[in-house]
Amino acid sequence: MPLTGLRLLGGLLFLAFWVGACQPAPVSPSIANQASNLSQAAITTVPAAVTASATTAATATASATATATATATASPTLSPTVTPEPVTTLLFTGVIVPARCVQAAIDASGDPDDPYEEVSTLIQGADLAVGTLNAAISDYAPRTGCVPTYVLVGGSANADALARAGFDLMSVATNHIKNCGLTNCGERAFFETLDNLRRVGILPVGAGANHAEAMQPVVVTLNGVRFGFVSLGQIEPRAFADEDTPGIAVLNDENLSAAIASARRVADVVVAMPHWGPEDVPTPNWLQRGLARQAVEAGADLVVGNHTHVVQAVQQINGVQVFYGLGNFVFDQWPRDHQQGVILLVRFQGARYLGYEFIPTHVDKDGRVHLADAEESAEILERIRQASQELE
Repeated sequence: MPLTGLRLLGGLLFLAFWVGACQPAPVSPSIANQASNLSQAAITTVPAAVTASATTAATATASATATATATATASPTLSPTVTPEPVTTLLFTGVIVPARCVQAAIDASGDPDDPYEEVSTLIQGADLAVGTLNAAISDYAPRTGCVPTYVLVGGSANADALARAGFDLMSVATNHIKNCGLTNCGERAFFETLDNLRRVGILPVGAGANHAEAMQPVVVTLNGVRFGFVSLGQIEPRAFADEDTPGIAVLNDENLSAAIASARRVADVVVAMPHWGPEDVPTPNWLQRGLARQAVEAGADLVVGNHTHVVQAVQQINGVQVFYGLGNFVFDQWPRDHQQGVILLVRFQGARYLGYEFIPTHVDKDGRVHLADAEESAEILERIRQASQELE
């Protein structure tokens, strides 16, 4: 269903960051400021597709033809009705880590839905909402409390909260997905993570009982269009699957091409979701850029990356939009740029890419996500713009 969750209220600055789909050649992203009455969110609007004007022209031509025929023959002729293909909205978020201080806050409040309360209507309004989970979800692994640790584990109630918030699919080819913190855990927390997501109806992509399973695409049909998703990750070899070991799909040139080719055979639109790159920097490194080009050349229609915990650049490669990183969505990291992210909305008409929107967000240390105000939205979008310019 179309996004209807935002109401027109007060006079908040409307920060537009969009790329239209119907341009004759690839273009770089740009940021424009406009006045708007949208409440709370700094949100952009994808320009209307030229299909609308083309349909109008076609209808006008048909009408004129019908009139001429009626005049010549004195018998009425009905003009054909052109029904445009429905628009499908995909929503993506940055990194989700319901662990450490976030889990401690949930334990204190007893409310696992609290992180998503302000944004759940927006998430639920998309045709398909996709997150990136970079933690284990398991009740077997112990709580760490609000302390610095690389053991990132949240309780099973977090899966229920993600489903209630509106998520449908979750990239799990991430470096902390096999965290446990117990020497006798083995793969238990990893499998419980996948089981908890499936239990609440969220489709995991990018991990499995072996590498062949982790490489399999997940295909979702929306408005008659098959959207295929693949996810592969770098960073942590202990999370990698192999022929006999459970884990995540390994991100390299060969595997990326194979995964996209596999998805292409069963999908109309292929979305690649790489977990890549060094943390803390908005400019993608040479390895990310090479893999992005590899994904496009292999046949991806959209590339949405994550991991870096800060927003990264946007680039168009051979007409395909590449989003290198969406920042943090739910996490307890406290430098200001690590508390920031963007919700990404991407629209397709049929299998044709129309454009995208960014909705900047801010997350508190307890994991509660807020729509960024006008000042912070401008800051976030400007960082993306500057990083994107460096790739030109």
